[in-house]
Amino acid sequence: MSFVRPGTGWPDDPATPDTPVAHTPDDVRKLAAASRTLGELTARQSVCRTCPRLVEWREEVADVKRRAFAGETYWGRPIAGWGADRPKLMIVGLAPAAHGGNRTGRIFTGDRSGDWLFASLHRTGFAVQETSTYAGDGQELIDARMAAAVRCAPPANKPTPQERDACLPWLVRELELAGPRVIVTLGGFAWQALWAALPDAPRPRPVFGHGAEVQLDGLTVLGCYHPSQQNTFTGRVTAQMLDDVFRRAAAL
Repeated sequence: MSFVRPGTGWPDDPATPDTPVAHTPDDVRKLAAASRTLGELTARQSVCRTCPRLVEWREEVADVKRRAFAGETYWGRPIAGWGADRPKLMIVGLAPAAHGGNRTGRIFTGDRSGDWLFASLHRTGFAVQETSTYAGDGQELIDARMAAAVRCAPPANKPTPQERDACLPWLVRELELAGPRVIVTLGGFAWQALWAALPDAPRPRPVFGHGAEVQLDGLTVLGCYHPSQQNTFTGRVTAQMLDDVFRRAAAL
């Protein structure tokens, strides 16, 4: 375990020179469990270097950049959860997009999946704006918080099981500190990852499906197809389908 060097990050970077850096899964477990607040957890996540493949990819993308964003400074680091500190609703996705969250520093911000997601959250009362293109653009979540099962952008948008498991303690601690009443998982990957993050998860694990609903003690988990470009282009996910899930979350 090491510490952040002074002067790293953006002006609103939560990490400080005294923020410890995780280099192993054991580091992640210890640092996540010892985080007393969401702010402390955010700072520790934002400098994690546990998964070599993900570290190499996220930094390569941030260096090479996409032509459309050539003039921008990419975040190029793990993406912490954001939104309300004590949300009623928690939204869990797969991982940041290489040129979305990995660029903007905020999950679902600045990519096409986010365009669909924020529009639905706005229609259903969970977001103040229907779009979000960069951190600090005025977007706020209402009684909601969102995070990813894996905090770094993965090559081909496919984390390995080992990377998913190494990242899991960040999600576990975030859920403990946030204490949501309802969790919406976007896609089968997030659905499967979530059960490992919850105490006393049912066995056998519930089957994922759009609109799937599982009642636990004081918590409801809802399944939702991921608003990926492939799903929205093919009609597997429609605006009405997203709205139905989030209206059900609001009702709960």
